[in-house]
Amino acid sequence: MNLVHVIRHGKPAATWGGDDEDPGLDPLGIEQAEAVAQEILALPRRPVRVVSSPLRRCRETAEPLARALGLELVIDPRVGEIPTPAALSQAERPAWLRQAFAGRWDQIQGDLDYVGWTQAVAAALREHAGAAVFSHFVALNAAVGVATGQAEVMAFRPDHCSRTVFEIKDDRLILVEKGREASSQVL
Repeated sequence: MNLVHVIRHGKPAATWGGDDEDPGLDPLGIEQAEAVAQEILALPRRPVRVVSSPLRRCRETAEPLARALGLELVIDPRVGEIPTPAALSQAERPAWLRQAFAGRWDQIQGDLDYVGWTQAVAAALREHAGAAVFSHFVALNAAVGVATGQAEVMAFRPDHCSRTVFEIKDDRLILVEKGREASSQVL
């Protein structure tokens, strides 16, 4: 079976709309990163590659696993955070995301084809079969939506460092198992 494990980053040191546009992990996030690395190392088939979004919280979450496996961390912007419309400030991003989460991918307001963005996320995951990919809440929802044919943006609420598993079969992304869901409100 050709699997890809997609892990949401650990708890960041800052939240949406804050002054730091690229926060690293807070102390709990660092613990979560170490724990998910141990979880993945215990799998019968270990990843052959470790891939991360370019954002610091994902890179810091991926580093313990890459180090333990002796692998170089591969950065892939396609598994990064959903692009915010250029006209919006960092402070306006939370409201824009809340509106996006309430609808479908084809209804998101912005200067990007967000249905196309979901397809790019899925294409990246298909290309990284056999890998552990460290990504974001929205990108995970995009991947689950593509795999299940769901048009709604909010497919599920992945918790920090939860691991969602997909199978790559005949160039299709198939959802095997959703990761642990967050018990607290993300929005």
